[in-house]
Amino acid sequence: MRLLSAFTLGVLVLPLTAYASEPHSYAQPDQVVVTHLDLDLKIDFPHKQLDGQATLKLDWKNPQAPSLVLDTRDLKIAKIEAVGTDGKVTPLKYALAPRDKQLGQKLTIAAPAHPAQVRIVYATSPGASGLQWLTPAQTADKKLPFMFSQSESIHARSWVPLQDSPAIRFTYDAHVSAPKDIRVVMSALNDAKHPLNGDFHFDQPHPIPSYLLAIGAGDIAVKETGPRSAVYAEPSVVGKAAHEFEDTEQMIATAEKLYGPYRWGRYDILVLPPSFPYGGMENPDMTFATPTVLVGDKSLVSLVAHELAHSWSGNLITAASWRDIWLNEGVTTYVQGRITEALYGKGLADEEALLSAHALQKEIGDMPANSQKLAPDPRGIDADDSLSDVAYDKGSWFLRTLEQRFGRDAFDNYLKGYFDHFAFQSITTEQMLGYMKPNLIEKYPGKMSWAEVQDWVYGTGIPKDAPLPESPHFDTIDQERSAFLAGQMAADKLGAKDWNTQEWMYFLDRLPDAPPLAKMQELDAAWHLTGTPNAEIGMRWYSHAIAAGDKAVWPAAAEHMTRIGRLYLTLPLYQALVKTPAGLSYAEQVYAKAKDGYHPLTQQAVDAIFAKARKAGK
Repeated sequence: MRLLSAFTLGVLVLPLTAYASEPHSYAQPDQVVVTHLDLDLKIDFPHKQLDGQATLKLDWKNPQAPSLVLDTRDLKIAKIEAVGTDGKVTPLKYALAPRDKQLGQKLTIAAPAHPAQVRIVYATSPGASGLQWLTPAQTADKKLPFMFSQSESIHARSWVPLQDSPAIRFTYDAHVSAPKDIRVVMSALNDAKHPLNGDFHFDQPHPIPSYLLAIGAGDIAVKETGPRSAVYAEPSVVGKAAHEFEDTEQMIATAEKLYGPYRWGRYDILVLPPSFPYGGMENPDMTFATPTVLVGDKSLVSLVAHELAHSWSGNLITAASWRDIWLNEGVTTYVQGRITEALYGKGLADEEALLSAHALQKEIGDMPANSQKLAPDPRGIDADDSLSDVAYDKGSWFLRTLEQRFGRDAFDNYLKGYFDHFAFQSITTEQMLGYMKPNLIEKYPGKMSWAEVQDWVYGTGIPKDAPLPESPHFDTIDQERSAFLAGQMAADKLGAKDWNTQEWMYFLDRLPDAPPLAKMQELDAAWHLTGTPNAEIGMRWYSHAIAAGDKAVWPAAAEHMTRIGRLYLTLPLYQALVKTPAGLSYAEQVYAKAKDGYHPLTQQAVDAIFAKARKAGK
């Protein structure tokens, strides 16, 4: 349905039915909605905390609402006040509920007089799940400390008290104090020429959900990559990053040609230290990115295409609950492929689509039936667990199927209309389908039945007629891999000299789960995979070599695991090692050295791997 077009306090007013039932938030948006956030924070590196205040502008929906309920996690609340329209400040009573392991603490603020604003004075915990604090020794340049946030899925509540649900959007501004020589950036408009004077101001004029609230601070240099883009990174990294991402402006222009104007003003990229737990985070105006994509040949810049694509799918139109997260990630992965194809060719885009499709085909059958659905039935899982390969890869596969059935021109027009129709709104799967039915399925009858659409969205597995692109290079690699494993081709005769990163990934992905040790040693002798600086290749190589029983690769694998905290590139090595008693012992030694440099999310994931392995070994 089309939402209301009235504006209050600069934010789109949503009808109450637009708010999804969100099991991962204590917020009560049917009672009151936060429309604007005003932050005033001080970065305290010695104590590893942010302290200051958050002032929330409120839109009271229920005239009888007795209180404002917010999400928090491990925040130290000093006081809470009502701020009237006349500026008068009145203390408010509040209660913090006992801590829930997943949801944190429910903060209930008694506010029967319905103040226009509520101000909360607070400080974060040194162990805040949404923040990572790095010492100078843990950074690339070893000079200054570094701090960054990761708010998705429900970690914004660990550094700001708010309604931490993707259904609720708000504008924000911020004043941040920091030590001299430290640059601060946020998911807002950033000034590349801002003096490093310890006094930073930010403005995000567009309504965003809480998981897109972001902050970073450290020894950060800047290089422009276009009239509306720049790369931010530590001084020793910024030049390499600017070269790798020099096509950013072309990416923006390509996406605009396909799907309409870029509406966020600037698109800057912050390259974080290697401990960042994800490949990238699509924070508006300032994507946070892993340095593991800086391989020198632009072979992994699809990550930038992906995060940029979120400026339309995810940031412009947001899934209203974590159950609907495929609306963000599936649509974005499809748009990423279109940007990659336009700039780097159909061959590379098809290879990346095949890599993700084959990985999903291998994994989806082992998932619980409900987890195989794009829009699953209600389930009691952590919000972070919603971000599975199903959301990304089944979602994008569905959109590629729609493109094939309806033709690229018709589907592009539909998708552009979809982005315009729901711009700056949070929607459910059912709202998306409600728009799709008249504007695509019924508009072009005979192309795809509604039953087929529902099977993709609510069905398990992958539909049998799901189309896959063709890749002659992958076909050749399949033949060579088979010949190599059968002893019919020596490792040094493989055509790998000309393989790009994706082709090496494909070759390694489709090796046996536990390949013969002699074959792995032969492959390493021919192509020197141990010690590779390419983290995508390294993760795959070490996982297979460890599974084959090659202890000679363990030290290089340990270096990879210590240097990189990105979940996707590190967890498979721990999983491979813990399968044997000796490997488990070695992995524990590696973790003891690496743990302090890992993000809290990475620590939690590795701890879970060890717990499962120890339980299985009893």
